[in-house]
Amino acid sequence: MDDDKRDDAWTQGPEVERGSRDEDRRRAEEAAAGDPEQLRELRRLREQHMLDRWIDGVLVEQRRTRRWKLFFRFVFAALIAASLAMTTYAVFFAGRDMTGTAGPHLGVVEVQGVIDAQGEASAERIIEGLRDAWKAPSSRGVVLHINSPGGSPVQSQRVYDEVRRLAAQGDKPVVAVIEDIGASGAYYMASAADDIYASPASLVGSIGVIYSGFGLQEAIDKVGVERRVFTSGDNKAFLDPFSPIRDEQRAFWQTVLDTTHRQFIDDVKAGRGDRLDDDPRLFSGLIWTGEQALGLGLVDGLSSLDALSRERFGGVPRRDYTPALDPLSRLSRQLGRVAAEWTGMAHHASPVRYQVQ
Repeated sequence: MDDDKRDDAWTQGPEVERGSRDEDRRRAEEAAAGDPEQLRELRRLREQHMLDRWIDGVLVEQRRTRRWKLFFRFVFAALIAASLAMTTYAVFFAGRDMTGTAGPHLGVVEVQGVIDAQGEASAERIIEGLRDAWKAPSSRGVVLHINSPGGSPVQSQRVYDEVRRLAAQGDKPVVAVIEDIGASGAYYMASAADDIYASPASLVGSIGVIYSGFGLQEAIDKVGVERRVFTSGDNKAFLDPFSPIRDEQRAFWQTVLDTTHRQFIDDVKAGRGDRLDDDPRLFSGLIWTGEQALGLGLVDGLSSLDALSRERFGGVPRRDYTPALDPLSRLSRQLGRVAAEWTGMAHHASPVRYQVQ
């Protein structure tokens, strides 16, 4: 067979070129021009041929659609199976690093990211890890490993109180190690530990309180939008960004921030004692490097977690006591947080923050 010819699926033989088919059809119609019956039969056969081709195209499209449906169902089932496998692994196997912890070890609890009741660095999760690390008979010490800009005052205070309670028992040391940043609410937690260590380039401090918002009342007036807020109580909506704030409300809100700041200062002083330098800038909200913080008494030494484990605890292995997070919950929280930040709708339980900006 010539290489230029293809098989025709309809005739099971060499495919006839389109021009030849059209020419043959034209000649057949001319030959039948004098016979109406033959002409009608030719036209009927042509219509039947076109109908057959149309039906064949519909069937091909239906088969293609069915294949894609099966493909997407398979992908969906594979994702569900993978999610279940990841969840099972996280719950039963991947929660904590168990390597080399049959004997003496160093119990580590991670404080990562913004401190928030709904986040990874929630008081409930951190406190659970601290208690487990403290109760472990073979743990030589408990390390609060911090890499956080701060966050919720209430969550920070809860962890501070628990660290103070454990440290007061004196059975084993509770140490805070600051990685990249231990600021504001994260430093609040660290100040309860027996000792604080940071790398020379770590960011430490920011002992202050912040509330941020917008005043958009003039913006909605310009676009012709009417704000409707119904309250019972003259000051119930005084933080509403679309309503003006009166001088007495501004002054009152400042007293709230000042009171929260005073609680922060008192607890840091109680935790650090006379190790703090007598510098009025300590509680102004400024943030320092680890090297500067050492001179101000905010930290007790310059070290990393690895170096501290070798130098103070004899190089014993570390065990991570941070409670595991469900991978699906972690993913949904991350996606929700990113979406909220991108849309400017980030939500926290408390508008007041111990957080560096």
